[in-house]
Amino acid sequence: MPMAGTGMLMTSMDIDPAHEQEFNQWYDREHLAERVAIDGFLEARRYVAVNAAPKYLGLYSTATFDVLDSDAYRKALANQTAWSLANIGRFKNMLRSVARITISRGVGRGAALGLVRIRPQEGDASVLREALRAQLDPGMIHDIISMHLMESDPRLSKPLTDDPAAPNPAARDWYVLIEGTDVQAVSKTMAGRFEAAILAAGAELISSGSYRLMWDLAKADLS
Repeated sequence: MPMAGTGMLMTSMDIDPAHEQEFNQWYDREHLAERVAIDGFLEARRYVAVNAAPKYLGLYSTATFDVLDSDAYRKALANQTAWSLANIGRFKNMLRSVARITISRGVGRGAALGLVRIRPQEGDASVLREALRAQLDPGMIHDIISMHLMESDPRLSKPLTDDPAAPNPAARDWYVLIEGTDVQAVSKTMAGRFEAAILAAGAELISSGSYRLMWDLAKADLS
């Protein structure tokens, strides 16, 4: 499996330009290392949008999905540093998905990422999963490395900056990840590839966009 582990935390957000430099310093000098250090977290990757919204995207791989509902992770969320609280408080348009990786095909990870956001029907989503499975094969597609399906857990997928009691239809959204070596190749592969499967399963295509990798951090990188 090209994706490290079977759990995935995805966060994305916009930030006011007035605070963007500090936001990036915080992410690069404190936040990523803090999260990767948590028991069960394996690696983290940061992205910036090429043609997508929100602007910034983070992917955090965990050994299993249960890590994202563990005491160690809840303790980290409950004990944020002052620098973290200041920056989290400035997030705009935040999306947060706590998800299972249910399909992962190909070998390796790419510097370009395509992200397709899908809202499944309520109830049994196995029809959508199987319809997508047929499309999640990089095969010999030029410049495409691997493809994955993230299925969000509605109970855990709550933005940190919102009222936890507020309606949050995005909490059950799924995400297709397309990893490649070239942003144009990723965008070309995304275009029209999943619409028929989504429609046939009675689901809704919410958005799609492309990102480029800023940097990544693995557990082995921590001193």
